[in-house]
Formats: sequence, C-alpha cells, structure tokens
Amino acid sequence: MMNPAKGSWNTLLLLSLLLCPICISLDTITPDQPLKDGQLLLSNQKTFALGFFNPGSSSHRYVGIWYNQITEKTVVWVANRDAPLNDTSGVLSINGKGNFVLHTQNQTTPIWSTNVSFSVSSTNNSVAKLLDIGNLVLVQQDSQHVTWQSFDYPTNTMLPFMKVRLDRRTGLNRFLTSWKSKDDPGIGNYSYQLVPTGYPQACLYMGRTLLWRVGSWTGLRWSGVPEMTSKLFNVSFVNNQDETTIMYSISSNLANPKVVPKTMVDESGIVQRSLWQETRWVEYWSGSLALCDKYLNCDPNSYCDPYNEVIFECKCFPGFEPKSSRDCVREKQGVSMCNNREGFVKLAHMKVPDTSVTYADMSLSMKECEQKCLRNCSCMAYASANESEGGIGCLTWQGDLVDTRTYADVGQDLYIRVDAVVLAQYAKKNGLTQKKRMLAILGVSVAVMFLLVVPVVYCFAMRKKKENRHITCSYNADSTLPYFEDSPSRRDLDGTRRNSNLPLFDLRTIIAATDNFSIANKLGQGGFGPVYKGLLQNGMEIAVKRLSKCSGQGIEQFKTEVALIAKLQHRNLVRILGCCIHKEEKMLIYECLPNKSLDSFIFDETKRSCLDWGKRFEIICGIGRGILYLHQDSRLRIIHRDLKASNVLLDNALNPKISDFGMARIVGGDQIVANTNCVVGTYGYMSPEYAMQGLFSIKSDVYSFGVLLLEIITGKKNSTYHHDGPSSNLIGHVWDLWREDNSMKMVDPLLDEAYPANEVSRCIQIGLLCVQEHAIDRPTMSTVVFMLGNETHLPSPKQPAFILKSTYNSTDRSTSSASNEITLSTIDGR
Repeated sequence: MMNPAKGSWNTLLLLSLLLCPICISLDTITPDQPLKDGQLLLSNQKTFALGFFNPGSSSHRYVGIWYNQITEKTVVWVANRDAPLNDTSGVLSINGKGNFVLHTQNQTTPIWSTNVSFSVSSTNNSVAKLLDIGNLVLVQQDSQHVTWQSFDYPTNTMLPFMKVRLDRRTGLNRFLTSWKSKDDPGIGNYSYQLVPTGYPQACLYMGRTLLWRVGSWTGLRWSGVPEMTSKLFNVSFVNNQDETTIMYSISSNLANPKVVPKTMVDESGIVQRSLWQETRWVEYWSGSLALCDKYLNCDPNSYCDPYNEVIFECKCFPGFEPKSSRDCVREKQGVSMCNNREGFVKLAHMKVPDTSVTYADMSLSMKECEQKCLRNCSCMAYASANESEGGIGCLTWQGDLVDTRTYADVGQDLYIRVDAVVLAQYAKKNGLTQKKRMLAILGVSVAVMFLLVVPVVYCFAMRKKKENRHITCSYNADSTLPYFEDSPSRRDLDGTRRNSNLPLFDLRTIIAATDNFSIANKLGQGGFGPVYKGLLQNGMEIAVKRLSKCSGQGIEQFKTEVALIAKLQHRNLVRILGCCIHKEEKMLIYECLPNKSLDSFIFDETKRSCLDWGKRFEIICGIGRGILYLHQDSRLRIIHRDLKASNVLLDNALNPKISDFGMARIVGGDQIVANTNCVVGTYGYMSPEYAMQGLFSIKSDVYSFGVLLLEIITGKKNSTYHHDGPSSNLIGHVWDLWREDNSMKMVDPLLDEAYPANEVSRCIQIGLLCVQEHAIDRPTMSTVVFMLGNETHLPSPKQPAFILKSTYNSTDRSTSSASNEITLSTIDGR
C-alpha cells in the first residue's frame, strides 16, 4: 500500500519535471544543450537575458536579448528580425558546423542562422555565452577564440562597448536600424550609421535619404551633442586606414549598477539616449528631425538660426547676401578673393558644414590650417578637426557650404573666407567689442577704488538708503517706454544688485493707460490676477497683468516670470515690455494681443466656428514650436508647468503665443527630472506623476500639450467634460473611441466637413501619445513637432492617465469667460 505522503511527494516531483523546461536558466548553450522556448540564457551577473519573446501585442515569437533586472522589458537585440516564429516550438541550438541555428522542435530546417566558416578541426567545438555587457558570443572551447558575436550585428539599440563600425579591410559596415513598429522588430525605415567619405560623420537615414547629421567629431564629443554627455559617458571615435568606429562606455560618474544606459533609433526615426533610473527610462538627449536639424533645411552658404523671434531663420554667411528668399550669393561677384587681402570671419557655436565633401589633415595646427586655406583660392572655410590635445587637426571646405546651424552652447568655431571689405567691417565690430571690454575692465577698477572708500561713506549711505525705501520714478520723454531709476526695491526684484534690461513703468503711466484700471478695459482674470488693456501716450497698446492681493501667486512667481520671459524671444511666446512695482502693487506689462486667449475661442461655439481645420492645425503647430523652444532651443531649458488654453494668447492673425511663466522652472541642461513639494498647475492639464508625486520634467509639458491638442480638435474642455460611459473625462472618452477605431466621432462638429480626415486622425493619435500615463512613453516635443510636420509612422498609444477631480484638494470655481479654470499653487505632492 502506497504511503500518502510519499505519493504526494512523487506527484510534486512529476509536476516539477514537467514544468522544468519553462523555468530553467542556462549559463551556456552547447551542441548538446540548446535553448528552448521558455528557457533563458543569463549573463554571469544576470544583467542580461537571452530568450524567446513576443514584442508588444504581437503573437509572433522572436529570439532576443533584454535587460534582466529592470521592471520594464527592454529588448536590445533581436536575432530573427524578419523571420518570426508562429508558436512556442522554437529552439536555438549550435549545429554540427558550429553555427547558431534557429528552428522548431518538429523541423530542423533553419529559420535563422549565423554563417561562420570554421576549420574542420574546430567543428562542433563551439559554446555560446551571454556576457554582462549584453554581447552574445560563440567561442571555440579549445582556443577561446570568438567566432561570432551579436555586437557585430546590431539592431536598433547601441549598448556600452558596442561599436557602430566601418571596417575598410573587410568591408564590414555595422549600424543601427529601427524596428518597423513597437509590435514588429523587423528592419524599419531608419538607420543610424557612419558616412566614411570626406571626414567621417554619424548620420540618420530614411532608406537612402539623409535626414540628419549629428555634427563632426571634436575630439571630445559630437559637436551637436551637449557637453553633459561627456560627463555621463566616455565616447571614443577611431578613424584610421583600417576602420572608423564609434563606441561609448559608462563614465565613472555613472558607476552605479542601478543606472542603465542605452542609445537607440526608434520607429519614428529619432535617435535617443536614455538612462534607466529606478523605475523608468528617462531620455536626456535626442537627435531632432525638426526645424534647424533637418538636413539641407537652409540653402547653400547659409545657416539656420533658431534663436530668433521666428521659429528659425536662414541667414547668409558673412560675405554673402540673399539672392531670393533663401538663396545666398557673394555680395560682390566681381571681387577677387585670391591673394587680394582676404581673410576669415569666425562664427562660434556652429554645426560645421557637411563633412562628406571636406578635406582633413590631422597633422596641422589651427594656424597652419588657416594658412593652408588662405593659399588655396578655392577654400571657402576651415575648422578644427580635433579640439582636444592642443587642437591639432584641420578641416577645409571648397565650394558651397551646406547644412549648417548655430547652437546656444555647443558646436564649433567655423571660419568663413571673406574679401578685404567684409573683413574690415567685422574687424571694426570686433574693435568696438574690444573697446567695450576695456571699458568694462576700467569700470571694475573704478569699483575696486570705490570699495576702498566705503568705510568713509558708510554712515551716509545707510541714511540715504532709509530715505529712499520708496521707489523713485522718472520718465524719459525721448524713450518709447517709461523707466525706473535703480533703487533698493528694484535691486530686490531679482535678488541682485545688477541692473535689469527690463524697463520698469511708472505707476502713474499705467493708471493713465488703463483709465485707472477701468472695468471697461478688463480683458480677463487668471490665477495671477486681472488683466487690463491699456494705451500709452505714444499710441502703443499694452496688456497689464496686475497681481491680485488675494492671489495664490506672489512675489516669487512674479520674479520668476520677470526673470524668464525677459530672456526669451520666439514668435510663439508672448513678449513682455516691462513691469511696474509700487509698494504692494506688482504688475507685468505685455504686448497687447487683441484676440485674447485661446480658450475664449475653442470653448465658445460662435468664435469656434470661425476656426477651420487649417487655422487650428497652425495653432497646434505654433504651440508645439513654442514649447520645443523652451525645452530645447532656448538658452535656458524651461519647463512651463502651467500650459493650458487660457495661457495661450492669439494675435491679429490668430497666431498662438504662450504666456504666464509665473509657474515655470529653469532646469539644468543635464537635469532629467526634478521634484517639488509644492505642486502647481491647473486641473485637467497636470501629468499624473506631477500631480501625485511632485515629479516634473519636460514630459509634464508634453502631457499638457496633449490635453490642449485634443481640446482644440474636439472643442471640449477636459476638466469639465462629462460622458456616460467607462471614462467620464475627455481624454478617457477619446481613448475609448480610439480603441474602437471610432475616434473621429469626437471631432468638433463645427468643423467644415472638408477637413483632411487623415491629418485630424494623426493629430488625435499624437495627442493620445502625449497623454500616456507613464512619462517615458510620451514623446519629446522635438518628436511631437516632427510627427506633426511629417507623414511618418506613428506608434500606437498606450492607455492614458485618468486624473480625477477628487485627486486634488481644491474647489473648481469659474472666474470668467476668459479663464475658466483654477491654477493650483499650494498642493502638496503625495
């Protein structure tokens, strides 16, 4: 008779044997020990895993490598990209010739295999290992010779110590290629590769079309990549007669096992560099395909300048003038620039012209490079090929200079050949600049002398300070704007003793302009306070934003807005003219935008009917470009934190201008995410990680932009929209209809039926991508602007975040038709 306890044990043993294939983890693959579907090959420290997987929502099976110790499954390499399996019968084995072979359990015909030639003696002597750097290798056991490695066949992701490589001896060309979609790892449309002609450079292609250049190698980094990357990674670039390679390794600053890096080309053609930080991937740099970064965005002999009032401007190089709207030609066609006292003008912070047509001499210093270019009458420009190690290395260009732009704080010095007249003009400008420097030095000397006599006049100064605690005002009749003399109150405005370039208005001027803040001149009401229309004596129309004494915002928000917006210039940002401070009164003075705010249009049926799809799309793109400028192209990286319809103003032509920077925050160029205990923003526009945890980043603004985009399309307000269904708010309802392939049902019925359905549908999809629950899933604004302007493949959005009103400890009070939401400024992040 069987012992019951023993019978139970036998049953458990039998079950464990049956289930064993799906739980075994291997450390090697040998000819006698293949890898079956359900098994994993782990690296020594279990950092990476090799196994079978389903990408996204696909039912197909692939063999791939992914990070084993992070919560979000991130595949970094795929073997059978274009040869998927239809079931779980796959087996990865080493055949009799020593190659990897992927087949099914019932059929030995290879679905995918490596193709390595071996000597007869080494046949059947291979073993496969997965290294802790993510490299899958085939090694001959007797000689330990690596016969094949996955690093030589990259897919869409570049890992530390992997090489993007051109081998001139063997013709081997290894580069990154995007997936077709998140559900299909097949070879996609985009590739990131090295171009070997001229002076090698890294470029992004769509098929055979060049889309974007990262810039030239400076000896330390790629010129178009922020300097912070050298602090995060050690990047190496090798260029010799045998090979050209790019490789990066983790910097000692990131010697933290919890910090995981990756570089990838996504399905939409964006090159991204990200770090895994505890619970999510955080993007810290991406190669933009929008605006000034597009290849040949400007015509030859001109460069793209994004730091202007327009979104970008193509400017001619020194010595050139516009022939038409964009073509640039030499100013004086007949003037010789060959041994005729010509010279060079320096342009700083430039992406140098396309280096595929340049001449490189790595033995020359910059002085020798200048002389070489000067002796060659065909040489149009030169630059350094290596800014490290003393700057030895010379690049010269002949003929037209193409695909150039300027940066705020990266790039290189580019020297443009000009004739004697232009050279003299620039020399005169530089002389004036030098004179200003000398005056500055003289001023510092005088200041030092002044400090030596401070003890003598200290008592007098203190008495004078007490007498002048009020603000002293004066008016310059010849000036366009009134101004304030420097005073203690003025200096306290920004916490420094430096004079600001922002004019300060006399209170009497503002009272006269607004007819003593007449109700008839009131334009609207916001979280900051009321806004009034005014008319100065010189005929200029202004808008005056007056800080309410009971406002939730105060002097800190006032100082923030003054400090930020005065330094920003963009056609899609509102322009500030000055401010006024008098005792408890604090006011900001802006350009007057007669059409008020966007919410007064899109949430009003009468006005909304005037907005056809073309105008709405222009407004969407304009807002996107303004946010992109704040995040990427401005000299400061700024997170707005309160983007909403009432903070977008419209000019005469209904062009959008983002306003209200009182809640904005400046973050460092290398700062990825920030935390606050004081959550500010507006119900309906706040991202979930910000509202619940106080975490904000550029992706917080992306979320707000997505909400605003959907509001513009539907004419509905997210925070007050109610629907009898699974989801009660606007985002939820659009998402439900999207899953049912019926999202066009939400399009504003006031739109003309002739609107382009495909374009509207794309915008809805982009909006849903922006409001996804997890910040890492949302695109950056550079990607959003690119998707808006290009017919590219869009990924499928994941479920958006549904932030319910009960989340917040606030009361939603309607204040006016011009601003019908509350800005929250005292909510504690949970």
